[in-house]
Amino acid sequence: MLFTIEKMIYGGDGLARLPADSAGRGKAVFMPFVLPGEKVEALLTEEKPGFARARAEAIVEASPHRIAPVCPYFRRCGGCHYQHSSYEHQLAIKEAILRENLRRIARIELDCPVEIHPSPPWNYRNQARLQVRQEPEFTVGYYEMASHRVLAVQECPICSPLINRGIATLWQMGRSGKTLEETREVEFFANEEDSQLLVEVACGPEARRAAVRAWAEELQAALPEIVGIVAFRDAKPAPDKLVTVGAGEMNYRTGKKSLRVSAGSFFQTNRCLVDGLVQIVTAGLGGDVALDLYAGVGLFSTGLNGFRHIVSVEASQTAATDLKYNLFSSGEAVQATTERYLHQLGEQGREGKGAVLPRVPQAPDLAVVDPPRAGLGERVARALGGLDATRLIYVSCDPATLARDLVTLLAAGYRVERADLVDLFPQTYHIESVLQLVRRAP
Repeated sequence: MLFTIEKMIYGGDGLARLPADSAGRGKAVFMPFVLPGEKVEALLTEEKPGFARARAEAIVEASPHRIAPVCPYFRRCGGCHYQHSSYEHQLAIKEAILRENLRRIARIELDCPVEIHPSPPWNYRNQARLQVRQEPEFTVGYYEMASHRVLAVQECPICSPLINRGIATLWQMGRSGKTLEETREVEFFANEEDSQLLVEVACGPEARRAAVRAWAEELQAALPEIVGIVAFRDAKPAPDKLVTVGAGEMNYRTGKKSLRVSAGSFFQTNRCLVDGLVQIVTAGLGGDVALDLYAGVGLFSTGLNGFRHIVSVEASQTAATDLKYNLFSSGEAVQATTERYLHQLGEQGREGKGAVLPRVPQAPDLAVVDPPRAGLGERVARALGGLDATRLIYVSCDPATLARDLVTLLAAGYRVERADLVDLFPQTYHIESVLQLVRRAP
């Protein structure tokens, strides 16, 4: 069946349509590895009442932006989605998707341009999580596209050179029989110079400390750039730290500060744009009090040194410990969920009564939010709007949840003053954006 691709949608698929029905509109058809404007021979693989899925069999009329993929695993590996497009066109696709989500969900047209911040398209990742399997044969790799089958991967062109050396080392150890049966995942985290690695190992519940320690020592000896290996055992309600060989953390130097990042703490994954992202979020800002919500280890907090006092809120115990260590003397770390913190703040009338929470004025000068992919959610967005902060900066990794949250924030009296698209994830459909919101004039 011949299809014409109308546009790309968030998630990596192209949108086409089946022939029009009696209502005059064809059912939406989603297919990966195509580009806007292409004519494609495709086979339907799934049909539901509201949409269908298809697989491209032949590109009848190719986009001028189509290129040959660099990675031999592309289309099978679940990590990348856009390697068949020139990098410049990837950026245009992402801007169009961001604008469409804001238009369709939040019902807004941006009055400002979207400032685009490109990344080197290859070797940019400072983190990679590899699946490790011992049966039916030793395998290191990623999940296949849309499955939990593990695809053997010898190298990854979007990862840093040192991480690729780490992948090669795992293969060398496995082929020489130096394996650990209980290993399920190995995650590499490289520092800003790509000269050191911190390694996290996820093990099954049957893992034994002595065996894990012996294997970790072999891995560190095989790759001396590893500063530390921390192994966790699968347990409920949370993974149990099993073994630490070497350091349990690594220092990651940014333009503002050297940050301690422990195994298990979140950190941004694009080693080429960390400083640029901090600059976009914090440059030129100052005042009395700033809130940094979902603060992680303090990446943005340490860039807000133009404020007299900074309150940084982080739920993870591991990251909150790093956060407290990393903050300047003007900062205060709070271990709590953002929802709980904002709720208690409201209950206290922002007067500090009844709970050990930092005093925050009626209208903070700034609130920075960098939520997970699920976004803020209605309750947090409402509480955030009720803070009356002079300026909000929303760092988003999902345009749909960003647009949903904007509905509440715009209703609370904010408008979008600036929009940045920071391409932290070249070759993939993921979109990182930064929206700066200010209070509307009364």
